[in-house]
Amino acid sequence: MTSTIEIIQSGILSLIQDAGRFGQHHIGLTTGGPLDPVAFKWANRLVGNDEYASAIETTVGGIKFRTYCDTQLAVTGAKVDVKVNGKIQPQWQTLNLKKQDMVELGYATQGCRIYLAFASGLKIEPQFCSTSTVLREGIGGLNGQALQVGDILPLHASSVSNNRFALPEHAQPIYETHVTLRLIPGYQEHHFSRHQQRMFFYHEYTVSDLCDRMGYRLTGPNIQCDIEGILSEGICLGAVQIPKDGQPIVLMNDRQTIGGYPKIGSVLSLDIAKLAQLSSGGKVKFEPITIDHAHNLLTLEKYKYAQQTLISLT
Repeated sequence: MTSTIEIIQSGILSLIQDAGRFGQHHIGLTTGGPLDPVAFKWANRLVGNDEYASAIETTVGGIKFRTYCDTQLAVTGAKVDVKVNGKIQPQWQTLNLKKQDMVELGYATQGCRIYLAFASGLKIEPQFCSTSTVLREGIGGLNGQALQVGDILPLHASSVSNNRFALPEHAQPIYETHVTLRLIPGYQEHHFSRHQQRMFFYHEYTVSDLCDRMGYRLTGPNIQCDIEGILSEGICLGAVQIPKDGQPIVLMNDRQTIGGYPKIGSVLSLDIAKLAQLSSGGKVKFEPITIDHAHNLLTLEKYKYAQQTLISLT
């Protein structure tokens, strides 16, 4: 039991994730990885890990575990009650844990994706260059499955640093129920008339019950295309497919690698986290941007992340 944690209560869809499984589309394996990479990276940074270290993503919450070593923990993402031995603890900062501590998460009140990172990272054997769990493919994590009661998760090391940090409140994401997603129009946009494009960008859509790690199906005005299908082709993160029923589907991390529905464009990768933190009933609008604007936004966000300083708690 040295340098491990034990899952006492598995919560709702708790998965081991690292930064993602890249370079494997040619053999039909999707990317996986955290739906909210911003919260994921901050969780790892707060416990001194690199941003690729394996951590836990849980949806809505409810996970409970016991530690069998001294370690450090950071909980980021959706707002949720975090308790250590029954006492409420803050999110977005380093928590020191002792051997036999019991950690329990309640259920999210804002957002829905929560990240738990441990100092040194989870020691999980990678498959196809990644530990990310993709249930549809049955790979990654522990036997390609969500965490179960009784699972034992090893850590790379058992130690508690004297360093503790917090992310300033002004730098913490705010998870809203109405979001605007910036979209780069794709090369198939000319198959949607100007009227259809105006309808798509003008109206608000609602997140349906069919929202998961593969894709978010939205409900709203039907968007029509002058083609019903295309030859299957590779699909990128954030691609917005318009199937025959005219209801958009935004493809997420566990999407299929190829598909044959026309696509009106792709959501800026920075905004995928906003969508992933919405649950059924959330509201979505789209805003068109150019690919040059998208590149500038990505560069600026990387700079802001690198320059953001943490508050020392020691």
